[in-house]
This record gives sequence, C-alpha cells and structure tokens, in this order.
Amino acid sequence: VCEAFATSVSIGVISTVIATILGTMIAIALVRYRFKFRSAVSLLLFLPMATPELVLGAGLAAQFFNVGAEMGFGTIVIAHVMFCLSFVVVTVKARVQTLDPVLEEAGRDLYANPKQVFWRITFPLLLPGIVSAALLSFALSFDDFIITYFNSGTVITFPILVYTSAKAGVPPEANVLASSVFFLAIIIVVVTQVVADAKAKR
Repeated sequence: VCEAFATSVSIGVISTVIATILGTMIAIALVRYRFKFRSAVSLLLFLPMATPELVLGAGLAAQFFNVGAEMGFGTIVIAHVMFCLSFVVVTVKARVQTLDPVLEEAGRDLYANPKQVFWRITFPLLLPGIVSAALLSFALSFDDFIITYFNSGTVITFPILVYTSAKAGVPPEANVLASSVFFLAIIIVVVTQVVADAKAKR
C-alpha cells in the first residue's frame, strides 16, 4: 500500500511540475500574443477537458503501442501531463486576463528589462493562479484511475491498488492513507484561506 501510495505521489508531483510550467507558458502566450493557429491551439487545449477519460486513456494507450513505447512510469506521467495541461491553462489563463498591463508598463518605464518585469511584477501577480492550477493538477493526477489503468503496464498506483483490492475488501491501510490525504487537503485549503484573508486585511 505504501509503495503504491508513494508511486502515485511521485507521478502526481512530476506531472504537476511539467504541466504547470508548460500550462503557464501557454496561457501567457494565448493571452498576450497573436500568432498563427492561435484559435486552433485554444480548441485543442479544451478537447481533453471535453473528452471522456475512457476515450482519452484508450487513445493514448494506442499511440504508445504504435510507437513501441513500453508501458510504465513514463507513459503514466506523459498521459497525466496531457490530461492536466488543459486545466492548468484554463486556470492560469483566467489569472493572466485579470492582470493590469499598466503595472508592467510602469516597470519598463523604470528601466527594468523584460526578465526583471516578469520575475518582479508578472510572476508574483500570477503566483496565486499558478498555485491553484498546480494543486488542481496534482489532485487530478493523484486521483486518476481510468487513464492510469490504460497506460500503467505493471506499475501499481494507489487508485489501481484500491480498485483491484475492492473485490477482496479494501485493506485498512488504504482507508488510513485516503483519510490522511482528505484531511491534508482540508488543512491546506484552510491555511491558504487564512493567509489570504490576513493579507487582504493588511
């Protein structure tokens, strides 16, 4: 149980980092820049959100089979990145659209180069949206069963372990870990809300 739990956490962290970095860059590009096929890119990014997980999992499994990729940890990470990327883009994109361009223009007027403007003005303003997108991405990745089941090979994640153990009865350790994750998520939400309220009051 602990090994399966650690595998799910590892996959969730890796896929979240990749999806968050790529999704943030794509969101900024879609809002701030005009380029060819921009509308097509936006449409393609929304397709995974509208596609049933069964279809997405089977389609990715077929593609991995066609290219001769061995199913395992790597294919799960790729599949989760593909699945979570759309949610990250949508979340961060909403945050980018609310940014006031005047703040960045003020930074440039004060002789800041583009790198300084991004890291000292744009990134801090985007950080709440990026953190929200990362938490959502991790939750989706850790909880996913269908896409993982199609692309896991011999790797056993926590959702797969619970599913395969359900016929004989879910082991108590699984219930303990599931409850721990649930309460940890509640604590994170409460702490985040308290910190945000404290900042708002200041």
